[in-house]
Amino acid sequence: MDNGNPILELRFRSRADQLKDMRCAVRKAIEPLGFSADDAQCIVLAVNEACMNIMQHAYGNCQEGDIILEIFDQPQAVLFRLTDFAAPIKICNIKSRDLEDIRPGGLGVHLIQQVMDDVEYQNDPEGIGNTLLLRRRKR
Repeated sequence: MDNGNPILELRFRSRADQLKDMRCAVRKAIEPLGFSADDAQCIVLAVNEACMNIMQHAYGNCQEGDIILEIFDQPQAVLFRLTDFAAPIKICNIKSRDLEDIRPGGLGVHLIQQVMDDVEYQNDPEGIGNTLLLRRRKR
C-alpha cells in the first residue's frame, strides 16, 4: 500500500522530555501543507496526545521504549503513523471516558478522534508492537 510521500521520520524514546522536539518537528513538517495555524496546532496536539498515550498505556511509563513517528503527504490528506514496540494492546479497550465525568485527564482519545478524520489502531501480526494511523484530510 502506498502511504504517500514521506515527509518526516522521527524515532525517539518514550519519555515526556522528547515531546517538545517531536511537536516542533510535526509543526515544521505540516506547515507547507496548507493547514491554518489553528488546524496545525490541533494536529500537533493530537499527535502529542497519541504519543503520551503510547508512553502511559502501551509502555506503562517505561522510558526505555522507542516510538517511531512517520508523516506522509497524500493527495487529499496527511497520514501520521506511530509505531511502538510494546506488548500488544487490547484495541477494544481504547476509548475515551464519558465527557460528563468532569475530572483531569482521560480525554486524549476523544481529542484525537475530534481532530483527525480517521483513527486506526493495529497490533503487529508478530505480537510485538502497535501501530496507530491518524489521517487528517486537507481542507
